[in-house]
Amino acid sequence: MGKDYYKILGVSKDADEAALKKAYKTLAMQYHPDRAKGDKVAATEKFKEVSEAYDVLNDADKRKIYDQFGEEGLKNGGMPPPGTGGMPGGMPGGMPGGFQYSSRSAEDIFAEFFGGRSPFGGGMGSMGGMGPIGGGHDQGFSNLFGPGVGMGGFGGGGPMGGMQRQMRQEPPIEHNLPCTLEELYKGSTRKMKISRTVHNDAGRPERISEILSIDIKPGWKKGTRITFPEKGDQHPGVKAADVVFVVAEKPHQFFRREGADLFYTHRLPLVDALCGTSFKVTHLDGRQITVTVNDVAGPNSQKVVRGEGMPQTKSGGKGDLRIQFNIVFPKHLSDEQKSGLRKCLPSM
Repeated sequence: MGKDYYKILGVSKDADEAALKKAYKTLAMQYHPDRAKGDKVAATEKFKEVSEAYDVLNDADKRKIYDQFGEEGLKNGGMPPPGTGGMPGGMPGGMPGGFQYSSRSAEDIFAEFFGGRSPFGGGMGSMGGMGPIGGGHDQGFSNLFGPGVGMGGFGGGGPMGGMQRQMRQEPPIEHNLPCTLEELYKGSTRKMKISRTVHNDAGRPERISEILSIDIKPGWKKGTRITFPEKGDQHPGVKAADVVFVVAEKPHQFFRREGADLFYTHRLPLVDALCGTSFKVTHLDGRQITVTVNDVAGPNSQKVVRGEGMPQTKSGGKGDLRIQFNIVFPKHLSDEQKSGLRKCLPSM
């Protein structure tokens, strides 16, 4: 006794296309493994069964054969089941004897029905600072039964079961990777803990934690992307999403980066701006850089120290360190000091 597709969908035998779609949408949403609660295995089987019933009844040719000879006749290439009689050369009603039943995966049917997008919505979990990171998200829906194969449990599948197609991959999952300017100058290694769903040897999903190591290279810029292939949640028959970390640059207390150059602002007393001075700048790697000012330093002037900027990953060189001056004027001058300045400074 074959399956009763009408009973599976809960529709009458004269159900039209609108009734079939309404029934399929309700049941598919109810039993889809990404949404069903409780026994996921039972829900998956029910989802497959509902999808098969809709696929047959919504196809005029398949439905015609099914109405005449049932599931067995349909999957027997359009021929009556053994022992029921019938014409070996062809089907009543002019259906050719060469008809071959072709099943489709439940995921393909689901995707086609909803236009290739998940009806469930959802998004990616937050990073929670630098703590555990979710390896998956709810966007898209799972290909439950593998690429290019007939649906398991659908009477062994049809002649299309041996065809191969490229496995679909979930969209990448992106996380920000905030880095200090020191890390981007010297390089660093970061360990990121993610949690994701994988399938064990028994085919059941389980949640695991994993540590990903990121080697931050000297000179990396904000927007640099580090990709870990297929480290997202696993779903049967669909390639797991790539997990991508995107470098973000944290603001620094003293330095500002523009391309390969570093900018540093130094408070310079007026007397030093006029008479010259030397001072030290503590660089991002802890070195003390001696800076000498010989010429008069104006409010908009800067001192350039060649080769002390950010590393350049492509050329292997470095940018420049550009020291900008914040001239500090005295708040008060005595009459004697004013007179002395007038004598020694030229009149502009």
